[in-house]
Amino acid sequence: MLGKRTLKTTQNDLREITKEVQDIVTESGIKDGLVVVWCPHTTAGILATSFWDPKGHEDMMEDFDRIVPMRVNYKHQDTPSDAAAHIKSAVVGPSLSAPVEDGKVLLGHSTGIFFAEFDGPRDRQYFVKVYGK
Repeated sequence: MLGKRTLKTTQNDLREITKEVQDIVTESGIKDGLVVVWCPHTTAGILATSFWDPKGHEDMMEDFDRIVPMRVNYKHQDTPSDAAAHIKSAVVGPSLSAPVEDGKVLLGHSTGIFFAEFDGPRDRQYFVKVYGK
């Protein structure tokens, strides 16, 4: 089964999508297998991190900005923000996979699945593919 979800993001937005991913797994009826979450955008990504501390999410996004700052001398033809976002997206990656057991996505006790917007604001989408039986 392939599920598609849309969201409106803000700049440097880290949005938890765990519930939506689990909902698609449940809708699929697959009890044991694998779920893949895929982001088709080159200035956003998918990652797993703790959902407990929103301040930690701010730290993460601020550190992405520190590691890959906006600068005017990128060779990229768009804005400095867009250029930096492409690099951040490549570092984080466009997808995440996780096992499914007994119809549940297997995550750590404090682990969530997140959509990371490195540019924005944007209208975005992501896809969830569930494999198994």
